[in-house]
Amino acid sequence: MLPSPFRMKLESSQLLTDPRCDDSVHLIRLIPLAGETRRPFIHGQCVRLGIPSLRKPAPAYFAIASSPDDENGYDFVVKQSGDMAQYLCQLEKGAEIELDGPMGKGFDLEAMRHRNVLLVGVGTGIAPLRSLWRSIVRQRGDFGKVSIHAGFLTSLHRLLVDETNALTSHDIEVHTTLPQAEEGWSGPIGYVQHSLEKLAPSPVNTVACLAGMTPMIEGCKDVLHRLGFNDSQILLNF
Repeated sequence: MLPSPFRMKLESSQLLTDPRCDDSVHLIRLIPLAGETRRPFIHGQCVRLGIPSLRKPAPAYFAIASSPDDENGYDFVVKQSGDMAQYLCQLEKGAEIELDGPMGKGFDLEAMRHRNVLLVGVGTGIAPLRSLWRSIVRQRGDFGKVSIHAGFLTSLHRLLVDETNALTSHDIEVHTTLPQAEEGWSGPIGYVQHSLEKLAPSPVNTVACLAGMTPMIEGCKDVLHRLGFNDSQILLNF
């Protein structure tokens, strides 16, 4: 049984997508109300967010993008699409939000220690993966080779660019792919599963964490199986 709903307030909202992009995605941070503490959670879990005392817009589920060992709060990567998401992206600092959870299976970070780790996601699906890589950076010596494989619709849709670029200083590889060629883009072309297939990571002592839409997950699972990964090495957060 889930614990009773609770409230937090907006601390900050930062636009992540390029201002020229047709889609707007925000990094939203909620913090506890005065005198309260954040509820604990597992990497990759989600919460349901709603408006206190109102039924509309309807509550919606969002993956937690911060790490359990981050400071006291929750981060979310929110695409301004859908009534609740639009409401969240337009909130003013200090506005209160009602939460249910955290909930979901999440990712077991302990099971990844002393192994190679692939983090694979597309679009806002990188939110639960961010939860993982923020903890991995703090404990980098406990993990083998770590790589992030992210797919975005266009270069203007890329998210957390500065943060992922900085991961190279922590010996974490970042591979970003776009589905179509565009002027000025020199990176891989195709879906993220195509990039995985071309890079052909070894399954030896390796786990892959997948987050995103079902077709992407199924496509990546097919590629990983062909590369020799078994189901126990392919981890989902739900």
